[in-house]
Amino acid sequence: MKVGDKLPQVTFQTRVRDESVGGPNPYRWQPMHTDDYFKGKRVVLFSLPGAFTPTCSTYQLPGFEQAADEMADLGIDTIYCLSVNDSFVMNQWAKSQKLENVHVIPDGSGQFTEGVGMMVRKDNLGFGPRSWRYAAVVNDGVVEQVFEEPGRCDNCPEDPYGETSPENVLDYLRAKAVKAA
Repeated sequence: MKVGDKLPQVTFQTRVRDESVGGPNPYRWQPMHTDDYFKGKRVVLFSLPGAFTPTCSTYQLPGFEQAADEMADLGIDTIYCLSVNDSFVMNQWAKSQKLENVHVIPDGSGQFTEGVGMMVRKDNLGFGPRSWRYAAVVNDGVVEQVFEEPGRCDNCPEDPYGETSPENVLDYLRAKAVKAA
């Protein structure tokens, strides 16, 4: 993934609440496409190795949730968190984190992650294929800015976090706003 890249066109299999389904689990499958998330919007997309994992749940996701108002003031329409996890897992993680501002995208098959070149193996942790930690500002489906943790490799013995923090993304957005003013 680099500045100027157009995001790959994929279909994400999501589960959405639908009371017409009835019963104790009123959800249905809802295919969502890349354009459904990104077309005509300026968004922050961040991706991480897995839902419910320590760094992701303690720092990165809550940090973006807390930064949402300022990001909106700086021209961001939506914040998305993507992970190579299925919709069931992503929905439960969003619920457990009490998300109101960050929306989750399940990349269960890893098709999007593979398409942006961020798939790595994490067999050393028993995860299998997962996303490398990155963040991006995406404007109408085109990458405006990328933040990537250093050392991307298969079976990385560490879980670097810092470059993709909400603070770094905010610094970029603030600097861009100053230049535009």
